[in-house]
Amino acid sequence: MRALWSNLSVVSNFKISPRIKRLSASNLTSRTMVSTEDPELRDFVGFLESLKNYEKSGVPKGAGTDSSDGFDLSRMKRLLLRLNNPHFNYKVVHVTGTKGKGSTSAFLSSILRAGGYSVGCYSSPHILSIKERISCNGEPVSASTLNDLFYSIKPILDQSIEEENGALSHFEIFTGIAFSLFEKENVDIAVIEAGLGGTRDATNVIESSNLAASVITTIGEEHMAALGGSLESIAEAKSGIIKHGRPVVLGGPFIPHIEGILRSKAASMSSSVILASDTGSSSSIKGIINKNGIGLCQSCDIVIRKKGDDKPIVELGDVNLRMLGHHQLQNAVTATCVSLCLRDQGWGRVTDEAIRIGLENTRLLGRSQFLTPNEAETLQLLGATVLLDGAHTKESARALKEMIKKDFAEKRFVFVIAMASDKDHVSFAKELLSGLKPEAVVLTETDVAGGKVRSTESSVLKEAWIKAADELGLGFMKASENNSVFDSLKLAYKVLSDDKTGDSGMVMVTGSLHIVSSVLASLQH
Repeated sequence: MRALWSNLSVVSNFKISPRIKRLSASNLTSRTMVSTEDPELRDFVGFLESLKNYEKSGVPKGAGTDSSDGFDLSRMKRLLLRLNNPHFNYKVVHVTGTKGKGSTSAFLSSILRAGGYSVGCYSSPHILSIKERISCNGEPVSASTLNDLFYSIKPILDQSIEEENGALSHFEIFTGIAFSLFEKENVDIAVIEAGLGGTRDATNVIESSNLAASVITTIGEEHMAALGGSLESIAEAKSGIIKHGRPVVLGGPFIPHIEGILRSKAASMSSSVILASDTGSSSSIKGIINKNGIGLCQSCDIVIRKKGDDKPIVELGDVNLRMLGHHQLQNAVTATCVSLCLRDQGWGRVTDEAIRIGLENTRLLGRSQFLTPNEAETLQLLGATVLLDGAHTKESARALKEMIKKDFAEKRFVFVIAMASDKDHVSFAKELLSGLKPEAVVLTETDVAGGKVRSTESSVLKEAWIKAADELGLGFMKASENNSVFDSLKLAYKVLSDDKTGDSGMVMVTGSLHIVSSVLASLQH
């Protein structure tokens, strides 16, 4: 079987012009990401980079579990106490999950803003700038606002780091800054996305008194070593955000015994459970439309009813979601269920119309994102459809695959893939190859969180795809490796351009939000 995999001859012989080589060197060189940070934030970013960054180095085994190996949440509580517990001055929706938490948080934040509320949102990772991680009312925090806050509390941060013997991490300090900024901006409510798991995550300092709702989107196998080694231990870790007497919204769908773990934790905390994937809801995708001024959208009907009731609580027809795929519809439904939960708590401006407007206005970089024709041309991919999607797990690969099969079944395409070293490369490849027939696969490399520690060599990725093809018993497959993202895009385009039909096809960039970041950063330069 191994012999059936080969470097595509037309790819191997493809000559790159001197002009393209210069672009390659300046825009997307090898594994180095283009810097898009605001120069104004140089001191702030330098301060954070002096701290331990687990996104860059990888999370230690067992770090997210409620055990002696777990992160020490008490130091986060001490940091916030020194900052006068800013997170107690507004209501919070706390979101965790293996996949979908970023999209669900974005949908929910947009709905609340459409209702006229002042909304903070804290998420990770970022795509182009660290400012994206903290947004107020839909806009990333400005460099000047972030700097003003940073310099005003820096003595407290310095003291905290010293008193904690340097143990406070990049994420912990940044979380404290985010909570403080939301207080300063006087937000009505903050949507807080957990970084890892739940129980021992730095964000899990929210108490019942200011928690509006907890949200668990999905349970999958990502970060398994850090979260205890099994699907069950991952569910236990993520259920740690459930607080006494506060409702929890479950996205799903879940394997029955995993749902049982989450429900058991909720019962022990006297927390009501809302299941967004309940059969009482009958939401569906009607089709893909090209909406003027927006681009491709999926037209959906969103219908949510209590199980056993005929009359829907919400019935929204022809909702045009900018993020495509059934998984994004499920994320939209989950956010809608959270919105209804908040409405029941007195957030009366979360009307049906606010839900519709909020869902339709939601867009996230690197999630089912199509480049505009002008952007594709800037990358010298004239006429090609370019899809950027940060899928990097078996579950997200399945979601991407189902979207391609449903909406682009007739389209010729090539994958361009880079991945972090701690992901399951073979399972990711098997998921994409079971049911899809790419013209070729181009494996490449990119930095992860600005460093090379967690990046994967293209040759290693190619071996993973060979193994995946072997295990699936596939026939001839075209594969190539290249350590430059820019050159890999050109190789993919060359494969598609050789077709006699004149169709430029689709270049699908996936495997990591970090390769998405590399592509988007190049467009800014």
